[in-house]
Amino acid sequence: MNQDEKIPFTGHLEELRKRLIVCFWAIGVGFCISYVFKEKLFALLSQPLIAVMGAGDQLVFTGLPEAFFTYLKVAFLSGLLLSVPVILYQFWMFVAPGLYEKEKRLLVPVVFLSSFFFLGGALFGYFIVFPYGFKFFLGFASEIIRPLPSMREYLSFASKLLIAFGLIFELPLVITFLAKLGIVSVEFLKKNRKYALLLFFIVAALITPPDVVTQIMMALPLMVLYEISILGAKMFGRKKTDDDGREA
Repeated sequence: MNQDEKIPFTGHLEELRKRLIVCFWAIGVGFCISYVFKEKLFALLSQPLIAVMGAGDQLVFTGLPEAFFTYLKVAFLSGLLLSVPVILYQFWMFVAPGLYEKEKRLLVPVVFLSSFFFLGGALFGYFIVFPYGFKFFLGFASEIIRPLPSMREYLSFASKLLIAFGLIFELPLVITFLAKLGIVSVEFLKKNRKYALLLFFIVAALITPPDVVTQIMMALPLMVLYEISILGAKMFGRKKTDDDGREA
């Protein structure tokens, strides 16, 4: 599409509608596939908690339909994760008309890297953060207090953390993309590094369980990802030009 060609607002809405429909279909297909393996998926998701629970302890459900709806939500969460590449592709294709031709060539690697970082963040939360966080909470058990985590509460808690870690691991791509558009610069990122670090700890305190260890385990990767973002902005960001239009 020509960069100078104007698209009416209704055209953007129609394009957005088509992209959303594709995303919903992708999630629906992923949900149907995941529902077949719902019990195994929930067992896999709850493994970090089961591993730190006492011998003989297990998850419970306190309402008759709770297990059924929990399995539905597990299938939906799995379907959402499976459809992440499709969702990210549709997002980038939606913004593609506003990009230059050379920038459009980056869409395929960007979609791949977006999926990689999101799934990498979810796996980091599952394998690294979950065991320490759950061990902290179960540490409040005593001779007179016995933990009885329910399926619904665990799924709600775990899914929020998985999605949160997946999203925060997109930070390098988002900042690099903003640098490519000229919205932020390497100098700006370096100058505001201390404010970014403070923001990371605030975000970690809001998202993670209220213990210092888990909060640090989210804040530290954010700090590393920020430094990777600076490197990405330096490599792919918009270059400054001098008065003659040449790169400085």
